[in-house]
Amino acid sequence: MVTALIVEDSLTDLEIFRGYLKQNGFNVLTANNGSEALEKISSNQLDLIVLDVVLPDRSGFEICRTLKNEANTSQIPVIICSTKDTEMDKFWALKQGADAYLYKPVDHEELLKIINQLVKG
Repeated sequence: MVTALIVEDSLTDLEIFRGYLKQNGFNVLTANNGSEALEKISSNQLDLIVLDVVLPDRSGFEICRTLKNEANTSQIPVIICSTKDTEMDKFWALKQGADAYLYKPVDHEELLKIINQLVKG
C-alpha cells in the first residue's frame, strides 16, 4: 500500500486530499506545518508527499529543497499543490526539486494521474 503524507494548514483542503487519497487506496498521514511534516517524514516510510507552499512556520519550497538535498529523502516524490498560480511559482517549485506542481483547487483526476506516474512509474 502506498503511504502518502499531506502537508496542508487548511483543514478543508487537508480533508479533501485525505478523503480522495484514502478513497483510492492510499494510506494517508497528515501534517499541519513544516515542523510536524519533517518529524513525520523522519519517522515513517513514505512513498509520496503532497505539499502546500504557504505554511505557518516555513514555506513548502523550503521543505521541498531540504528533502531533495538529503540522501534519505531525495527519492520521495513531492507534489506541490498551491493557490500560488503564476508560472514563476511553478518554476521555483520545480527548481527546488518538486516532481510536480498543481494549482488549487486541484483536479482530483489529474492529481491521481500524476501520483500514479510518480509512484508506479
